Amino acid sequence: MRRLIFLLVVGLAGLAVLLSLGAWQMQRMAWKQQILDTIGARVDADPVALPANPDQVDDKYMPVRLIGHMEMGELHVLVSMPLMGPGYRLIVPFVTDDGRRILVDRGFIRTAEKDLARYTGEVEFLGNLHWPDEIDSYTPPADLAANIWYARDVDAMAAVLDTLPIMVVLSDHPINGSSVIPMPVDTASIPNNHLQYAITWFSLALIWALMTAYFLWRSRQNRELT
Repeated sequence: MRRLIFLLVVGLAGLAVLLSLGAWQMQRMAWKQQILDTIGARVDADPVALPANPDQVDDKYMPVRLIGHMEMGELHVLVSMPLMGPGYRLIVPFVTDDGRRILVDRGFIRTAEKDLARYTGEVEFLGNLHWPDEIDSYTPPADLAANIWYARDVDAMAAVLDTLPIMVVLSDHPINGSSVIPMPVDTASIPNNHLQYAITWFSLALIWALMTAYFLWRSRQNRELT
């Protein structure tokens, strides 16, 4: 009898844990989808002029139209593009028509194009305000001598290029004939795999329940035989 009770307690406890993990993943899925919907709605809104004092929370992903001057100087962020391999994001200083000096993420270049000269001068383009959250405890510090960064750090980059801590990511490239490939803000790089995780936990819960029922049945059968 004690064996049956022990098996039942362990079985119910394990089932409760697995079901709670599955439920938690369902909650995470809803939370992530809400974030994706918010980003999508902001990215697809009509472009506006750059706000006077952009807010990192309220104005993140806001589409803006900029007119001004692309300045000399580049920071190179090591990235990789599907089907193209490794390369760099170009982060450059840009002076708006009202005199503000900000950061612009022009897009992707191949590794071999790192040292090529690129267009500077007057330009008008569309982009999205962005303050990327790409740095964690594993991110190497930037190699300033080689001009290689491993993440977009708006504050640090603004200090190096003497700009405001404001970044606009181009949604298309305004320079005809440029080899720079836009890497616009979108939700493609933000996966929402929580449904798969939830199905996995619920499947394990079903297997656990069936195994518990089997062991209880076997224990009962053995007890009756003795």
